[in-house]
Amino acid sequence: MKSTLLHLGMATLLLAAASSFSACKDDNSVNNEDTAAATIAAQFVDNTVSPTYQALAAKTEQLAQQIAALKLNPNDAGLRSACETFLAAREEWEKSEAFLFGAAGDFGIDPHIDSWPLDENAFNTLMNSPSMLHDLDNEDGDVVAGERLGNALLGFHAMEFILFADGQPKPANAISSDQWVYALAVAGDLRNRCYQLEVGWLGSNAPKSHIEKLDEIELAYTVAGTGHSYGDNMKNAGKAGSTYASRLAALMAMVQGCIDIADEVGTSKIGSAFSQEDITYIESPYSQKSIIDFRNNIISIHNVYMGGIEGRRDESKSLHNFVKEHNAPLDGSVTSAIDNAIEKINLMPAPFVLHYTDPANEAAIQACDNLSSQLDKVVELIKSYE
Repeated sequence: MKSTLLHLGMATLLLAAASSFSACKDDNSVNNEDTAAATIAAQFVDNTVSPTYQALAAKTEQLAQQIAALKLNPNDAGLRSACETFLAAREEWEKSEAFLFGAAGDFGIDPHIDSWPLDENAFNTLMNSPSMLHDLDNEDGDVVAGERLGNALLGFHAMEFILFADGQPKPANAISSDQWVYALAVAGDLRNRCYQLEVGWLGSNAPKSHIEKLDEIELAYTVAGTGHSYGDNMKNAGKAGSTYASRLAALMAMVQGCIDIADEVGTSKIGSAFSQEDITYIESPYSQKSIIDFRNNIISIHNVYMGGIEGRRDESKSLHNFVKEHNAPLDGSVTSAIDNAIEKINLMPAPFVLHYTDPANEAAIQACDNLSSQLDKVVELIKSYE
């Protein structure tokens, strides 16, 4: 009997020790995931979001300057250069669409600068409104445009409509003086909103002149009720004052942003016209760069997942590395799905505006849907460590 009790006592001690070890292991695991999440979020802010928005702000600033010069002296060479700047800015914007949360969402910047199709009837009405054109032709025309024109007459697609026709830069003499007035006001508003994105995420690290411009025209750029930048808000996830309850919640926001744009590319940007549900819902029809837009949207997912834009990437501080360490097969499925979506989009016949019902487009839709499904599994994986 004594021997039995001794064995039972030893078993109890061993079980207690094992439980204690397991608890320590679980605590360590949670701490490890928390630390990894903080590192990934910081890498995302500093090496994906910030450089993308900095480039976008710089390009839209350059575009506004070029349009100002063209308004005074329209010429074909200058217009072609402005078109190149427009497309470069457009590329940066499309590569930002995997992170339309934060400033882009809170301040309504996405619909403000990227609504389509352009309302051509409203545009024609505007061109026949001397009083409105007069107001746009003032020093504060950028503010007038932003406050009074409405999303369907603003942003990238308004600029695209003025600058391009049938996939090519227009001749400078095809653009009227009133259209140059409109273009300059819209370009200024586009620049302002891209400043808002840049300053919103970088805070005091953004150019002083950009901060001063936003203050001058009274555009907000901090997280409501906190005074913090969106970059600091994410880096401080889980701490008092951040809108993210935990560091892992910040990672889930990153992945959800990727899911949202994968869904939009497949279902709306390609799918709406392909299914003929809405054949007017074709992005970038005037420059005929729709397929480039779609591809850059998937590249935005790639940059978020892999830990930075090209040249500033660190895969050791990425969602890719996090998923690979915890579920290598899932990581393989996600990276393959990203590559496959880009491949299938590249196989779509261009320009999309002339080939929107081509059967190859269905494969791209399916590839985007699969990418979204794989990313849904990443959200569930992260949730399991909350």
